[in-house]
Order: sequence, then C-alpha cells, then structure tokens
Amino acid sequence: MRLGTVVRGSQASTVASVDGATLHDISDYAGPDGLAGLLRSVDVDDIIGIDLARYPVVAEAAVRWLPPVPAPSKIFCVGLNFSTHAAEVLADVSDHPTLFTRFSSTFVGHRQPLLRPTVSDTLDWEGEVAVVIGRGGRNIPAADALAHVAGYTVMGENSIREWQLHSKQATAGKNFDGTGSWGPWIVTRDEIPDPAALEIVTELNGVQVQHGTLADLVFDVGSIIEYISTFTQLAPGDVIATGTPAGIGHRQDPPRYLKPGDTLTIRIPGFVELTNDVADPPA
Repeated sequence: MRLGTVVRGSQASTVASVDGATLHDISDYAGPDGLAGLLRSVDVDDIIGIDLARYPVVAEAAVRWLPPVPAPSKIFCVGLNFSTHAAEVLADVSDHPTLFTRFSSTFVGHRQPLLRPTVSDTLDWEGEVAVVIGRGGRNIPAADALAHVAGYTVMGENSIREWQLHSKQATAGKNFDGTGSWGPWIVTRDEIPDPAALEIVTELNGVQVQHGTLADLVFDVGSIIEYISTFTQLAPGDVIATGTPAGIGHRQDPPRYLKPGDTLTIRIPGFVELTNDVADPPA
C-alpha cells in the first residue's frame, strides 16, 4: 500500500493507494492528526489491511501534494553513506554514521517548486531513499530494526553547497526553506521486505545523473536505526534519509547546479517517483 498527504481545497487529507494511480481519501480512518497520528495509533500491518473500496476516490488533479508526514518530530540524514559519493567529494568513510538533521520547513511535496535561494546559486541535487518509522523505540537492535519501519519513500535531500562549506558541519547548507522534497508516497514495508534491493535514480531534465542501490550503503538501514535509537527515542513518523550515491552537480566539471526551469525527478523504480520543478522564491 501507498500512504500520503494532500491538500483538498484548504484541508489536509490522508490518502492511500494500491498502485499510486488511484487515490482514496482515508482521512476518516486516519483521524484529525493525519498520517502521523495514524502511525502513532495503528500498526502498519492493520493499515495495510483496510478495504480502500470503502473510501472515496479523489482526482489527483484536484489536490496539492504535501510531504507524506508534513511535520515529523525528527528528520535525520546520513552523509557519505555511499562509498562512491564519499570518493567523489574526497572524504574518508567514517567508522560511525555521519548524521545531521533537517527541519520540516526545508521540504515541499511532489510537484511543488523547489526554491533556489536568492543568496546563492549553488542548489545541488541529492536523490535518496528515506525510511519512515512506524513503531518507535530506544536501543533497537539492527536485527529487529526493519520491524520498526512503516515504509520507504524518496527524498530530494538537496544542498546549498556554498553554505554547506561555510564550516565543518552541514546545518546551514541543508536547511534553507523549500530546497528539499520527499514523497509523494510512503510504500509500506510489506512491499519491500529487503530494502537492500532498492535502487535510487535521479534525473535532471530527463537525463540520469545518479544511480545506486541500497546494497552499496556503508551503513545499512538496520545499522542506522540501531545507531540513532541508541541516543534518542525514535517516534512514529520520524524520517531517516539513507544517503546519496555519486553524481552530484558540485563535482561535475564544470560544476552544475539547479536553476529555475529545471525539473528534478527521483525514483525508486517500480515503487515511487518524486518530481519537482525549480523556481526562484516568491518576491
């Protein structure tokens, strides 16, 4: 099953789909707190079992996509988690996951514009697979970690490279409003029993610029969840971006950055596709 969040009129609605094409409004089932509240109160296996035929169909043309969980309590990102990407930026692979956090305001939904900030033209793409937590916990062993996952999605974990390089940590360059995106769907874990088999593909204006498989991660999904849950409580709806493969614009010769009019598409082939155009911020 696929789970997401849209705006209909002025109201946020929780939607579900079997194939990603037909949207059912399951807001009555999800409750007033939307998908985040649903994940807190209902096990993913029970969500998977609902009869979507009982819920109204909505036309995709009549909605505006939000990130599936619009305001997660925590968004973690793992840097340098593909050895190919570490090599292209001339960085050593760490003995432990390299983590940073992002704010929910930095992300927009599917088909919403990515905003290139006025202070820098170095908006760079980073296509990633993201994990959404379904069952929270502390000190989760890697061997048990996938049972805590609600599902998987794609993220444009994009960066303002100039600002990312201002210091030794990435917070500033990762947290400009509207520079990233994720969704449109969370694909539930029953459809992806082995996340290591997932591919991630990034296309710029229809041309592939990144490709990788999660089998090539330095730290796999279970190890990441174990590490993070050792120092903080993971909660339903929390998001973990697992890292980007080689192919970022900053390391091209000459460097290539996203500009207004570009279209960025990131997909997990066969499961979910995220598309955003690039624009200047509103005046």
